[in-house]
Formats: sequence, structure tokens, C-alpha cells
Amino acid sequence: MNSWPLPAPMQAALDAARAAAACGEVPIGAVIVKDGVVIAAAHNTPRTDHDPTAHAEILAIRAAARALGDERLTGCELWVTLEPCAMCAGAIAHARIARLYYAASDPKGGAVEHGARVFDQPQCLHRPEVYSGIGETEAADLLRGFFRERR
Repeated sequence: MNSWPLPAPMQAALDAARAAAACGEVPIGAVIVKDGVVIAAAHNTPRTDHDPTAHAEILAIRAAARALGDERLTGCELWVTLEPCAMCAGAIAHARIARLYYAASDPKGGAVEHGARVFDQPQCLHRPEVYSGIGETEAADLLRGFFRERR
């Protein structure tokens, strides 16, 4: 684990992930930042909402779009605790998010550096800058602990 503190947006995403775990949801959290200010935060709620699309990233994108009054999140950053899946990566591209920061990689379900590699496809019309591994240990420990308790 690194000795320096995590950036505030990733800490906020981890806090959201902890809130998801407290609700019995897979602990994934996301925040969207515009001009240095968090404008949206969310955590996974597929089980609670009976909605397979209620991933943290999707919910944060929806909230940020409402807050800005625009479907384009130009200049925004998305901070999330796990590598986005194909659905979420597609939404990130459609929202025109400028930068994606994610903590833990997801070799099974991720679609940024694994699997579909959505942003590398010629059909992808927008590619955010991508930064991975920020808060990776904390996010991975949270996920492992959550699933260990359920076994």
C-alpha cells in the first residue's frame, strides 16, 4: 500500500463503495468531478432497485447529467473503485467524460484494460484518458472482504 493519501475523489468513491456493502450490494462506488468539485456520487444498487443497469458509474453519470443539465459531461472526471464493465464503458464514451480513474482491475468483467477493451474499438467515438490503480489495494480489499463474508 502506498504511504501517501488517496486523492479526495477516490476516497469519496471508496466511501460510496462502503455504503453499498452496508446495503448488501457489491461494494463499488463512483463519483464525478467537474472543475475540482464532486457533482455526483453513487454506489451499486442493482439488487436494491431490481435493475441490472444500476451500476455505480451509470447512476453517477445520470446524476451528473441532471446536475449539469446536459447529457454531455465534457470536462468531467469519473472516479470509480473497479474497472468499468462494457455497459459502463459505453456510457462513459457516450457521456464524453474526459478522464476515467479506477482503482482495481477486473480481469473477469472489466472492459477497459480487459475483455472488450471498449475504448480501443474503432466504433468507440470518444476515448477518455484512463488512469488505473489509484486506491487499488483499498478497493480490492473491500471487494474481497465482501465476498468472503458471503461464502
